[in-house]
Amino acid sequence: MTVVLFSAFSRLSLFSGTIRRCTSVLPKTRQFSFTRTPLTVFRRQISVTTIMPTPQGINGLYDFRRVTPDDIEKQTDALISQQRASYDAVGSLPLDTVSYDNVIKKLADLMNERSTFGSPLDFPQHAATDKAVREASSKAEQKLEEFDVEMSMRKDIFDRVVAFKENVGVEGMSSEQKRLVDKLILHGRRNGLHLSSEIQDQVKSIKKRMSELSIKFQRNLNEDNTKLFFTREELAGMPDDFINELAQVNQRTGLIYRCDSVKVKVQLLGSIMRNLCMEENTPILEELITLRQKEADLLGYKNHAAYVLEERMAKTPENVAEFLSGLSEKLQPLWKQERQDMLKLKKDECEKYSYEYSGKLDFWDFRYYMNQVEEKMFAVDQDEVRQYFPLDKVTSGLLDIYQILLGLKFTQEVDADTWHEDVKLYRVNDAETGEKMGYFFLDLYPRDGKFGHAAIFPLQPSCEGPTGDRQVAVCAMMCNFTKPTKDKPALLDHSEVETYFHEFGHVMHHICSRATFAMFAGTRVERDFLEAPSQMLENWVWEKEPLALMSGHYKTGENLPDEIVERLQKSRKANAGGFNLRQIILGTFDQAIHTRGQADTKSLFAQTYRDIMDIEPIPNTNMPANFGHLAGGYDAQYYGYLWSEVFSMDMYESRFKKEGILTPAVGTDYRTKILQPGGSKDAADLLRDFLGRDPTHDAFLRNKGLQV
Repeated sequence: MTVVLFSAFSRLSLFSGTIRRCTSVLPKTRQFSFTRTPLTVFRRQISVTTIMPTPQGINGLYDFRRVTPDDIEKQTDALISQQRASYDAVGSLPLDTVSYDNVIKKLADLMNERSTFGSPLDFPQHAATDKAVREASSKAEQKLEEFDVEMSMRKDIFDRVVAFKENVGVEGMSSEQKRLVDKLILHGRRNGLHLSSEIQDQVKSIKKRMSELSIKFQRNLNEDNTKLFFTREELAGMPDDFINELAQVNQRTGLIYRCDSVKVKVQLLGSIMRNLCMEENTPILEELITLRQKEADLLGYKNHAAYVLEERMAKTPENVAEFLSGLSEKLQPLWKQERQDMLKLKKDECEKYSYEYSGKLDFWDFRYYMNQVEEKMFAVDQDEVRQYFPLDKVTSGLLDIYQILLGLKFTQEVDADTWHEDVKLYRVNDAETGEKMGYFFLDLYPRDGKFGHAAIFPLQPSCEGPTGDRQVAVCAMMCNFTKPTKDKPALLDHSEVETYFHEFGHVMHHICSRATFAMFAGTRVERDFLEAPSQMLENWVWEKEPLALMSGHYKTGENLPDEIVERLQKSRKANAGGFNLRQIILGTFDQAIHTRGQADTKSLFAQTYRDIMDIEPIPNTNMPANFGHLAGGYDAQYYGYLWSEVFSMDMYESRFKKEGILTPAVGTDYRTKILQPGGSKDAADLLRDFLGRDPTHDAFLRNKGLQV
């Protein structure tokens, strides 16, 4: 996962309702002194006291160990007060005096300020070591999102944007300026600002409640610390070094990939799915589904999916349904063969361990036998492979590859302020011109209370500030790789290396953006294109040349041997049917709950699994209760992972594979035509610019082992 995004996803707009994951930041200080002045001079009114030097261009304090809950509360209230005063000034302008500078430019600056000056307030809930600070941050996010909803429902602001377009017009404006005006008006209409005040009040109330529920859903997941205990005998089949690392392994990483014991697989997966917030989050999710449909009804949309997809590449639920069902049909023959292979492996193991053979593939078997297929049918021993991927070597190689490919230079900022001793900060400069482009934090190890998945959090957008100067980009990459021990460095399996490459692709998307406005900065593209740039870069971890740069046996330093690289490459098509059908299940379930007014999520999810893969989920469990995408900004959009992969494979095969995967000229094209525009152009136009033609599905289907 991606923006948090699950990996960096956010729609930043005055009228969009929320600003999730593209959180905003307050300037770096120990004590804050605010005065009631417009935000254009907000920075100058803050009393700044720091211990460590602040890297130039970062407008926030990120050492949350020096922040108290009281600080967060006061700073949140001050930011809201300042922003409200500025919006009031815009909203009170006589309609015959509106201009680009006093309305459109002013609103763009306010969106940038909100995004830049809020991150130290709502990001700490995912990163701070102090639980009280995390709780204060969660409350701050709720306040800020309620404020965002309030501002998004201001008809006085909407009327002045409309008046500008009708009375002044957009003649002579740049394409991005015109796009900003059109988006502001569209988002206002999507919030019902052209409708009666009664409907507007209902929409506003629903949005505030949905924001509150989404925050609570994620907080429940972040704070869950479920632990399971087993005897060594129950962990039959696990390597000794893996067992010795278990004290540091985040429970959510899933030991079922490695364990031979049926009892443990059932207990572990069942506990994860049953206990991981099922009681708390199931009613939250089902209330969100109901509220989303109510909002769609009020705004005149058929359902929530139709409302969401209006601004996506797919455009309609019907297009998504056709995409998912068509792909499911193509994948079924692959899954049929894979299922037989897995059943054969299961039968052999049942005979080996004297278990009763049921003749069917159980829910808890799926991930385990996916791993077994790779090891036994493709001779890929993941425990052997991980010996070649110590985290420090992978990080060094990854940074080198991205610097070569995109024409960048990364420099670690020593002694920089961060929220934990494990976190590192890097500066990014253009390798040719030396221009400073931004900064990224790397937070790679698990700890209590930390965000539990892999994602990037945009903290500061690259865009033009109030005076016309460009503000540099800042973001944080959060992962949960196993920490090193006194005897062994942190070792990654190949899928974790792939995750690392994917998430860092989002970092580069954020850093390389050169949009004029915060609304279009970095990863603020159509959500169903969001993953494509990062998915495209996953291809590098399957190729010999990049693997040589990022691998080295933790004892000998030897690169990953050619024979292992070849086995990995062949294994890439392993489980393509089952893995992608599971993605289709999640996308289909997501569409199903958002094309109806209400849903029994437990029974609907079970039925969806049965229909598509003919596997029965574990009784009395509800995986959607810990499916964070459904409450974290991906509602009615999970199909986007597969949708965007279609484009990622086309970009990779058509340009990089043909012209050279580490060729700077192609990387420069990719940086300038895909990453640099951000959301300032439609994704379809970005693809045409880079490919020189309309995209096709052919490369994607070939990658899955299907005939074109």
